[in-house]
Amino acid sequence: MSPPVNRIPSDERLPEAVDVVVIGGGIIGAAAAWHLARKGRSVALVEKGHVGAEQSSRNWGWCRQQNRDERELPLIKHSLEMWGGLDAEVGADVGFRRSGLIYVTKDPAELAEWERWVNMARQYQVQSRMLTAEEARAMTPGCREPWIGGVHSPTDGRAEPSMATPAVAEAARRAGATIHQGCAARGLETTGGAVSAVITEKGRIRTQAVLCAAGAWASMFCRRHGIKLPQAGVRSTAFATTAAPEVTKGGLSTPGFVIRRRLDGGYTVSVRGRGRLELTPQGLRYARQFWAMFQARRKNGISIRVGRSFFEGPEALGTWAFDGTSPFERIRVLDPAPDTSLVRDALGRLVASYPALAGIKVATAWGGWIDNTPDGVPVISPVEKLPGFFLATGFSGHGFGIGPAAGRLAADMVAGDRPLVDLHPFRYARLVDGTDPGVPAGF
Repeated sequence: MSPPVNRIPSDERLPEAVDVVVIGGGIIGAAAAWHLARKGRSVALVEKGHVGAEQSSRNWGWCRQQNRDERELPLIKHSLEMWGGLDAEVGADVGFRRSGLIYVTKDPAELAEWERWVNMARQYQVQSRMLTAEEARAMTPGCREPWIGGVHSPTDGRAEPSMATPAVAEAARRAGATIHQGCAARGLETTGGAVSAVITEKGRIRTQAVLCAAGAWASMFCRRHGIKLPQAGVRSTAFATTAAPEVTKGGLSTPGFVIRRRLDGGYTVSVRGRGRLELTPQGLRYARQFWAMFQARRKNGISIRVGRSFFEGPEALGTWAFDGTSPFERIRVLDPAPDTSLVRDALGRLVASYPALAGIKVATAWGGWIDNTPDGVPVISPVEKLPGFFLATGFSGHGFGIGPAAGRLAADMVAGDRPLVDLHPFRYARLVDGTDPGVPAGF
């Protein structure tokens, strides 16, 4: 079952021409459209389903700098500042609360890894601090688990995925962008080797700049134009509970479950590191680049299986004509089934750890499809072989919290303005020029 997401209307008339077409109505695409419109660019945001319906409403709702890859830290610091003022900027409640995040553990090796991260992050003025066993237990009152320590980031926060992306998209509209839902982008037209139009199922939009923020579908879109984009989708599961007593104000990550307090009085629950890497034609094509990531994360519960996604969905084989139905129209909203065993296990562990939550129930559960890069860091970059084509994808499960600033960075890039942070760590070329991606950092 899909998680709830606030629905917004579409603009009826497709523009004949705009400065920029943004493909994908998730948090990244919506934020980029908003910032581009504020820069005075004419923008059309096209979405095959409806705004915020895929991973932007299926994530945990964490807005964190804690335990991120070092390359993302400058960007997430800007993003947290933006989250703090986003309600006023977009004119709606996005659910952001700076309530802090806590990680706890019983594993000395994990604790040592966190300490290395905290020491590294100090140079970026990140306020995370290590917790002793006594502090970890004091910060998880009512929990029966014998934690040996943890890490706490008091300036991190949480927001409501069902509310945030639609609110940002509406702000983009008020700034002058048009929003077109149920309007799949089938492909690009080029003139003289550069982008000159986007072909959608509802017609052509002339433009000289296209930002592809299509998440799990980005690699398939790129493949249609002969552009390699190594992405691997990990199938994830989360669920929302019924209202229950408050055992944490923000987010809490434990070895057996992860929870985030919701505005409706329940919790969003998942399990850290658990997911399924399904064998697909795209996955096999890029398997070599992803081997280090799989080896590093297999110990956390990433498994490999063959499923329906081998034959349908964003990583399947296939091509299409621009005047015919595309794969993006056949699956308007990618809605994988949740892993019921994970739901059952996480709920059981949660209640066993917190007796005060006895009687809590699952309100709704959902699956997600996380678009990963080999090094776990997004691509925010022009594609040099196709002038006018830009990417903002591969956020590897980190996209929601970093979304406002990532959208701003993508808008700076497309507009040719001074970038919010250095674009070099997010360059597309690193994925295709033989650079060793190494083991993904952060978690």
